[in-house]
Amino acid sequence: MMTAHERDALPDEDDDLAGYDVNGRMCIVTRESGSPEELIRFVAAPDGTVVADLKRELPGRGCWVKIDRSLVDRAVAKKLFARALKMDVKAADDLGAGVDRLLAAQLMQMMNMARKAGQFVSGSSKVDAAVRSGAALAVFHATDAADDGVRKIDQARKAWHLGMETEEEIPSFRLFSESEMEGLMGQNAFIHAAVLAGQAGEGVVKRAKMLEQYRIGGQSRAAGGAGRQKQ
Repeated sequence: MMTAHERDALPDEDDDLAGYDVNGRMCIVTRESGSPEELIRFVAAPDGTVVADLKRELPGRGCWVKIDRSLVDRAVAKKLFARALKMDVKAADDLGAGVDRLLAAQLMQMMNMARKAGQFVSGSSKVDAAVRSGAALAVFHATDAADDGVRKIDQARKAWHLGMETEEEIPSFRLFSESEMEGLMGQNAFIHAAVLAGQAGEGVVKRAKMLEQYRIGGQSRAAGGAGRQKQ
């Protein structure tokens, strides 16, 4: 028999409109369920605006959207947040862009933490060495990095993959231009960089995949190469 505590933990009968199904969480746009790692939580701020709760810790009723910029934009256009949150809330027209900025800031913060922990190196020669030694968890390039520099590091990624017979190449990301990184990171901006093994380095890879997925929709393509990403 279900306990009183378990009954209280259940969503309301019509909470599927707020992003729930019998298995947990549901995207309010696609109506597909997913894990917290596959969805972004949104809540109503005290002023009635819709905000993204990336850490999933803000109080109050929440709703969920898959990690996909186009779906967030669609939820705004169709006024799905008010229905899901059961409140007269206002989702800003540029909410999708705002989420992108939050994800980018989160990634940069983690990169700075990895740098302080000794799990982040920059400069083409250091990145190449990290890749060829197997120390690199992922590599990053500015979107306006010279093709020759990217190609040399891609060759190192391929050599490690073939030589060690790994399932996939080391992931590669191109998410920001050099000037964008200068605005976000100041003197820590880079053209080529690599993250190394460790908790902070793993956090960088996780957040980079999330931002890339948000921008392109679907699954992150980082393992497939250093393709330019839409801004």
